[in-house]
Amino acid sequence: MKDEQLLRYSRQIMLPELDVAGQQRLIDARVLIVGMGGLGCPAAMYLAAAGVGQLLIADDDRVELTNLQRQIAHTEANIGQAKVDSVAQTLRGLNPEVEVTAIAERLQGERLDDIVSRVDLVVDACDNFTTRFDINRACMTQGKPLVSGAAIRMEGQVAVFDPRVEDSPCYQCLYGRGGDDADASCATNGVMAPLVGIIGSVQAMEAIKLLAGVGQTLSGRLLLLDAQRMQWREMKLPRDPDCEICSRR
Repeated sequence: MKDEQLLRYSRQIMLPELDVAGQQRLIDARVLIVGMGGLGCPAAMYLAAAGVGQLLIADDDRVELTNLQRQIAHTEANIGQAKVDSVAQTLRGLNPEVEVTAIAERLQGERLDDIVSRVDLVVDACDNFTTRFDINRACMTQGKPLVSGAAIRMEGQVAVFDPRVEDSPCYQCLYGRGGDDADASCATNGVMAPLVGIIGSVQAMEAIKLLAGVGQTLSGRLLLLDAQRMQWREMKLPRDPDCEICSRR
């Protein structure tokens, strides 16, 4: 690790749980973040700032004025620009040492599997059930941990699905094949601006813990936030023995 890196990450390195070895693991890590909206923006910014060495960011959308209320990596100057290009510019400004790969497409099928196979961890920050189920399938198939987040109205949730952990559930254990994309849409339901920042930041924290091997992750647990009352609840997530995705492991 270079002297400049030791200085940049000094406040993390001084934590005995992380130390130089943990920081080096972050620098050596490669993470895929799917979705550069309200969750993906803060998650990507914190992972870049924390020193994750390679970030692959995927989204097929463009920046709109309505995004700016909550998607903090974009500015008015980015309206009309591909979201991945806007976020890549922000991340390089935060930490030029981080290698950012912008993927301006909706990842699915074999293309998704190929990219997931080449990263250490996936952060699901998308806004539709179809993509979430596909990401879950790819992560379970490739044996890669998945940090899942969702936020709508004034409610949010975070979970970790880690196929490396015995009896760990997967996203499909939680939702089956149910879920209506219209019900998950901020455009239909609305969302409070800071809520996505809270959930996206928790996703970044869980990703860092998984990559650096520190602390206890949310594997097997679902964290729920009621932002109206600012109350957190935790639910245990059992693995579904009949799940068509993770029961094959």
